[in-house]
Amino acid sequence: MVPRTHKRDSVSLEAKLFVALLRAADHLSQDADRLVKAYGLTGTQYNVLRILRGAGPDGLPCKGIGDRMISRDPDMTRLLDRMEKRSLITRERQTQDRRVIKARISPTGLEILKKLDAPIDELHKKQFHHLAASQVRVLAEALEEAFPNLIPE
Repeated sequence: MVPRTHKRDSVSLEAKLFVALLRAADHLSQDADRLVKAYGLTGTQYNVLRILRGAGPDGLPCKGIGDRMISRDPDMTRLLDRMEKRSLITRERQTQDRRVIKARISPTGLEILKKLDAPIDELHKKQFHHLAASQVRVLAEALEEAFPNLIPE
């Protein structure tokens, strides 16, 4: 008699890929979280600053930031409140539509990002150093094909 195990007889390739992607994302984000923490930021705050720097001087409303986030934050307003208190961002109610409040990165937020740019680039190089550039390109292209518009240009 063959002993029964709790493991399924066969796990689909898609299920294996799903778990591998989640584990890889968790591993990569833990490294990045440790790095940005050394600069007094959470990973989510770093993401907001990157988004607002990319938005330029026009800034973005709360919903626009939320739409661009890597991980959704259910309480974007509270996150922005904390960031504004630390002078990382500024917010301004729009005169043409008083319901809209645009957030912009502050000089303090820009300065922190400038300090983080090189260390973040180095971290990403280190995270993928064991892959040839052609392998990184193929992986990025496969992810872009599987999940269009998720990988920034």
